[in-house]
Amino acid sequence: MSAIAPHLAASFERQGMMKTFGATLLSCADGRCEIEAPILALASQQHGYGHAALPFGLADSAMGYAALSTLPADREVVTAEIKVNLMSPSVGDALIARARVIKPGKRLIVVLGEVFARSDGAERQVALLTGTLVPVDP
Repeated sequence: MSAIAPHLAASFERQGMMKTFGATLLSCADGRCEIEAPILALASQQHGYGHAALPFGLADSAMGYAALSTLPADREVVTAEIKVNLMSPSVGDALIARARVIKPGKRLIVVLGEVFARSDGAERQVALLTGTLVPVDP
């Protein structure tokens, strides 16, 4: 597990959606990030699976923080676009979103995100995402 820079941890703490999901920032540095959240009833859909918004939201944040970890501490990022492939229902104890920067840049940062459902210690991939983030001034 990598160290988390104070500005990244502080930014994560300001995210209301991640608090709602009960998410934890596990690691974030050097263009990589990992966020975990339990699969709570408040994020379920009508069949009892985790709603698609849960893996998408976790991955969006993980991808954003992976990108942000490549920039100076006085910069921010916003998501320009994300393509999501939902591969399997979100069923289990928790979801883990892992993201890594594919191409850092001054104007665009391309990031890959993967989300896994954990159940009884085993992981199964539930989503694959690619996205573009844009560095901005705060």
